[in-house]
Amino acid sequence: MTASLTEYLQYRKDRSDEVFRDAILLAENGSWRSCINRLYYSLFHLVTGLLSLDGITTKTHEGLKTKFLQLYVKTNIIDVAHGKLFSQLMDWRQESDYSVIVDFQKMDVLPLIEQVRNMNEVLIKLIHAKIEPKP
Repeated sequence: MTASLTEYLQYRKDRSDEVFRDAILLAENGSWRSCINRLYYSLFHLVTGLLSLDGITTKTHEGLKTKFLQLYVKTNIIDVAHGKLFSQLMDWRQESDYSVIVDFQKMDVLPLIEQVRNMNEVLIKLIHAKIEPKP
């Protein structure tokens, strides 16, 4: 693996960690729409890094979701529940950014924090498995 790919993957992981921490702070302050946004982007950065290992770049969020679902969820590499979580957060992020009126409640958002934390761990393990040399 080249230094630039290593640096790129580290950047994606660092950004994911940063926006996940932001999501927690936003939840602690009851900023549910912004929390949804940050949870989505936490996953977005890791999914982007994972797909880059397959030589895949996308120009849109929809393209990223399509490739992720096609290559990792439909092939059972990633659990269907994680695919649904990514899709749901993407949809909610778009609604909160572009809809005139959208509101999220504490009871809808708080469980997502732990789900995203778990999915991030799965994605990081998968990234490491793809970059570590095979014996």
